[in-house]
Amino acid sequence: MAVKLRLRRMGKKRQPIYKVVAADERSPRDGKFIEAIGLYNPLTDPATLNIDEERAIYWLGVGAKPTDTVKNILSKKGILLKQDLIRRGLGEKEIEAQMEEWYKTRPEIKPVKKKEEMKTETAPAEEKVEAEALSSEDSSEVTGAASNEDQQEAEKTTEA
Repeated sequence: MAVKLRLRRMGKKRQPIYKVVAADERSPRDGKFIEAIGLYNPLTDPATLNIDEERAIYWLGVGAKPTDTVKNILSKKGILLKQDLIRRGLGEKEIEAQMEEWYKTRPEIKPVKKKEEMKTETAPAEEKVEAEALSSEDSSEVTGAASNEDQQEAEKTTEA
């Protein structure tokens, strides 16, 4: 049995959401699958990609072939790079260092944070929002003046 990593269409008419699944290549597109490993929503801006990295690497390791679209998705998330580094036999620290370096070169993609890291960041974020609210009250007078100047310049250009 040959396994493929592919998209399974779901959702309403003209509102597709896709599951990334491991399925037998002989089964139909929306038919029976072995395991769902992720979700892809192309309608959001930017497109939502939520993939279980460990399971994707497992399926690639046992010989599952990704379709072209799934290959692009896995490449954007860095899963193919990580799987290649694992195949080369690098240690966990080396892989982590290379992945961090790769994330720095791709500013549009941020690594998914673990639940523990997310909990520690919520408290400082609330303090930051309060600080921004206080500073925005002070700067509202300055921004109002700038917007009036912009309006005057816009009127001059329309008159000319």
